[in-house]
Amino acid sequence: MKIFYAQLERIFEKVTFAFTSVISNSITFVLGLAMVVFWLANRNYVDDPINENIRDIIHGISFITLFILQKAFNHFTASLHVKLNEIVSSSETSDKSVINVESKTEPELLALQKGHKKL
Repeated sequence: MKIFYAQLERIFEKVTFAFTSVISNSITFVLGLAMVVFWLANRNYVDDPINENIRDIIHGISFITLFILQKAFNHFTASLHVKLNEIVSSSETSDKSVINVESKTEPELLALQKGHKKL
């Protein structure tokens, strides 16, 4: 089961990277904007099947995009935390208590924040 999950995770990572590359493109934005403007411009044909189809496509893409962007953001955040932890751990004078600060509880974060305000 772990092998299947690992393979599924690798595939999802590749799909996420490809999808975010496509949706972050300016051409995709222009096409999406044009589709929304077309849909809004044809409001007098509310019962027209093309408006229902466009609405369903927009809702479907928005729903899927939410999960894919959350996955991409989590990947980016995790890699950023690793890089920052490496920088903190490599410095001799740094406060080692901030390593893996993202896994600390709210009271621990407030205590660290108060300590760093004094610096």
